[in-house]
Amino acid sequence: MSMKAICFAILSFILLFPPKISTAQADINMSTHWYSRGGYNPAFIARTEYLYLFSNYRQQWVGIEGAPQVLNIQASEYVSKLNSAFGVSLVSDNIGASRFLNPLLNYAYRIEGEKNWTLSLGMAGGFFNRKIDPSQFEADVINDPSINYVSEEILKPDANVGLEFQNNWFIIGASTTHIFSLFDADDYFLNSNHRYGYVVYKNNELETFFYKLSVLVVNRDNLTFYEGNAFIRMKHSTGLMKGPREVFDFGVSYRSSRQMSFMMGILLKPNIRVGYAYDHSFIRSYYVNTTHEIMFEYRIPNRFASTKIKCGSGKKYKNQ
Repeated sequence: MSMKAICFAILSFILLFPPKISTAQADINMSTHWYSRGGYNPAFIARTEYLYLFSNYRQQWVGIEGAPQVLNIQASEYVSKLNSAFGVSLVSDNIGASRFLNPLLNYAYRIEGEKNWTLSLGMAGGFFNRKIDPSQFEADVINDPSINYVSEEILKPDANVGLEFQNNWFIIGASTTHIFSLFDADDYFLNSNHRYGYVVYKNNELETFFYKLSVLVVNRDNLTFYEGNAFIRMKHSTGLMKGPREVFDFGVSYRSSRQMSFMMGILLKPNIRVGYAYDHSFIRSYYVNTTHEIMFEYRIPNRFASTKIKCGSGKKYKNQ
């Protein structure tokens, strides 16, 4: 399968879900998504070497009451006999009077090519629940008639689909989230349909460090934004038998929404990594209120894996 064919397939996939103008809610916005793309592409979970556990927590706009607080949890496992990965994920997003919960079951099927490439096809299904608690409103006028003080809640099915291609040098992926929102009347309760496309260039040939250069495009309704990321992971030589071992990493991202993110991760044990991200907005009304994010990643080696790779190993990753 040629690179042109892969790019054409991914572009066609994105165009299957045309945008529409709406006022529905946006997807969670996590800076450490570069560690795990599973939050918006279920094809990501087709990782053959380990049971994968990942979580990140975001506190946005510190100092503002009711500012967004987001928790994302993912767990997945690959079954070699089925060429398939199975996982679960949970997103909790609280902002002001709104409470959002989104549990999903994830599945991905992995195709391996003869020339060291893989193509993963993923889907996720579950539901989303959103509640509006009017007791959280602090109106200037008591019993303001323009404010609805009745508690509201919605519970609806939810689904995401995606695909991801990898070879030794590139990762190319596309996905679309909250598919059922395409067919619902627009309102403030729904999570709107999003479309993601990304390209990652990776280089693990050097002995002292590994780096990636990435571009992400996200379309939500009538809005499109872009994000660029540069990421480097440092290695430490441990001798000829074990090869270099990863020690820490750091990266920087810039979004077209005039926001820059700085992130770093530290390897605590061969399969455990923790990370931190700091966001800085160049919009005057936001930059005084900082945003922080923490990340936890745990890779439990799979004894049935064809290639057992530890998180800190200097060997090439089959999955990034």
